[in-house]
Amino acid sequence: MTMIAILTIQCFLFADGGLLALGCNVWNMAFYGCFIGGALIWRGVAGKKMTKGRITAASVAGCILSLQLGAFSVTLQTLASGITELPFPLFLGMMQPIHLAIGLVEGLITAAVLVFLYEARPEILYGYSYELCVDNVNVRTEPEKKKKRTLALLAISALVIGGIVSLFASANPDGLEWSMEKVAGTAELSADGRIYQLAEKVQQFTALLPDYGFQTSESAAGISFSGIAGGVIVLAVCLAVCLVMKRMKQGSLRKKDRVNEQNQ
Repeated sequence: MTMIAILTIQCFLFADGGLLALGCNVWNMAFYGCFIGGALIWRGVAGKKMTKGRITAASVAGCILSLQLGAFSVTLQTLASGITELPFPLFLGMMQPIHLAIGLVEGLITAAVLVFLYEARPEILYGYSYELCVDNVNVRTEPEKKKKRTLALLAISALVIGGIVSLFASANPDGLEWSMEKVAGTAELSADGRIYQLAEKVQQFTALLPDYGFQTSESAAGISFSGIAGGVIVLAVCLAVCLVMKRMKQGSLRKKDRVNEQNQ
């Protein structure tokens, strides 16, 4: 859900990623990351008997495999769309190695965050079991105090990354753009047709912070504001969806209880 929220907000608010490609982006990044990297690799490698080593191995393996599958899907989708500027064999040969390197770096960053959570609030990690924990991690000492401290550190880190570290983001092309430039000589391919024009108009209307900046200024403040605003909006959307799902579940349980009472 978090990845879907991120990709949707990137598309509409920041005009990052085409509107017509949103479904493919969700499949390539959200599906593989959650169901392959998260559910399959995490459960199989980290398991319930978690250790820092297992968490690191699961993070790196999950990120690498998810990105490799996502990159492969992009080449298949490009082949199916009939884009002749990106021939399948050559495009595939460029996409896989670069995303292997990206996956390794992302895996190490993910591992650092999850190891921090493991030491601070391990019970929030998916599949964690205190009784089966291998490392001596005590989460029963001052749980509320530790919870508040952990949340505060995560919030501060998000603000620093979004508001300050984002200013130093590389202007170099990402893995997809790099591959396209190597194969086709450009990272932007033209698309004609009314549906493309309509999608472009929709994004122009909804993109209040195009390219992660203010519409009327290219100041660094726009980048910082975009980083912080994007994080806050993603958090708000995820919390709202969780709240709706919780209320729906509670309503379903109450309805089930009433039916059971009537049957009795």
